[in-house]
Amino acid sequence: QVQLVESGGGLVQAGGSLRLSCAASRRTFSDYNMAWFRQAPGKGREFVAGVSWSGDSTWYADSVKGRFTVSRDNAKSAAYLQMNSLKPEDTGVYYCAARARLIFASTPEDYAYWGQGTQVTVSS
Repeated sequence: QVQLVESGGGLVQAGGSLRLSCAASRRTFSDYNMAWFRQAPGKGREFVAGVSWSGDSTWYADSVKGRFTVSRDNAKSAAYLQMNSLKPEDTGVYYCAARARLIFASTPEDYAYWGQGTQVTVSS
């Protein structure tokens, strides 16, 4: 099993930037593909970005392409989400999630491990 803890959320004006971090408890962090999801009030959890276990492959939702960058550092057992040019519609609780090293998936049901989430609020 792996425990995940997100940090880095906050309140930012539209056009600003935030960097989210996800710290993992497990030493064999590289056993897992990682993803970021978000959930806005009254809406379901949606995929934002994902990174393969090696860091060589990344995936993004169309709504964040060109603005967000996902990465990981296996030596530090951590994943990151750099968010630039933030928009009010990016507001929500952001979660990191881990999935055993299998083919990439973008649905929440495919991820077994989740952090507690960190709030991101973008004001207009």
